[in-house]
Amino acid sequence: MGISQYIKVIGRGKDGARSLTREQAADLFGQLLDGSVTDLEVGGFCLAMRIKGETAEEMAGFLDATHQRLHRLPDNGLTTVVLPSYNGARKLPVLTPLLALLLARQGVPVLVHGTATEDRHATSEAVLAALGTAAAHNVQPLAAGALAVVPTEVLLPGLKRLLDVRRAVGLRNPAHSLVKLMNPCEGAALIVGSYTHPEYAVSMAETFALTGAHALLLRGTEGEPVADARRTPQMEAFRDGQRHLLQATQDGPLASLPELPREVDAASTAAYIRSVLHGERPVPAPIALQVEHILREVRRQPTTQTNETTAVPAVSPP
Repeated sequence: MGISQYIKVIGRGKDGARSLTREQAADLFGQLLDGSVTDLEVGGFCLAMRIKGETAEEMAGFLDATHQRLHRLPDNGLTTVVLPSYNGARKLPVLTPLLALLLARQGVPVLVHGTATEDRHATSEAVLAALGTAAAHNVQPLAAGALAVVPTEVLLPGLKRLLDVRRAVGLRNPAHSLVKLMNPCEGAALIVGSYTHPEYAVSMAETFALTGAHALLLRGTEGEPVADARRTPQMEAFRDGQRHLLQATQDGPLASLPELPREVDAASTAAYIRSVLHGERPVPAPIALQVEHILREVRRQPTTQTNETTAVPAVSPP
């Protein structure tokens, strides 16, 4: 075993590197997730891929290996909306929890998964904890209208280890893109993928198409899968990998900008979200529009209803 033969292929620099097949990528990434390679090999892989960049075939292979190992949420007979939350708050409050709670309020099961990738950023997990929804320690089926917050290490410890490599080398690696593409559910799911830079929009779209995903893709707020409260971004749907434009990018800001909290810490963000859910402040128009598009996509996907009695119950408004 070992991945040195793959590093020789991908590690020859920007012009000399070659891409792996989907099968080779799955073998390589599986070894990384299983922890069967040395730290030096892990670092070599991360740096080589950072220079070369991932192809859709490689990312599909990485996803194959990940999906084979994930502790997935059991099939609930419904379509679960999956919100990957890894970036957290930077200059703006992280409003992924608001999106999650608005969807759950409409009877949709919602999974928020993630881990802190930056030490000083407020996370969705922290905001939801302040709103009364604690992170789960295991995976369970979700009832209609339920919300679960599942840390990455609960889904797959090896994936969390790869994400943490960034703290050592200071650079992202394919795991940071993969977590925004993967499906942690056994049953039907709608993955809400987001990107920060146009090149990632292209690569994510190609991967969704190649893997036949059911997903919504947008330029999120500072890498989070929620629409910017100040301007409606382009939104696209992928249905069995087929691409459909749902929403064009808004030209210029909204006519009336929402009053967002000035502080981006968890407590301030939770207080703002609570005021929106209680009707004291309006839902920002771009987020309300995103909720509508997600609900339409959920209704498009056929599901098998279940009478699962151990499903996590629906959430009550904070």
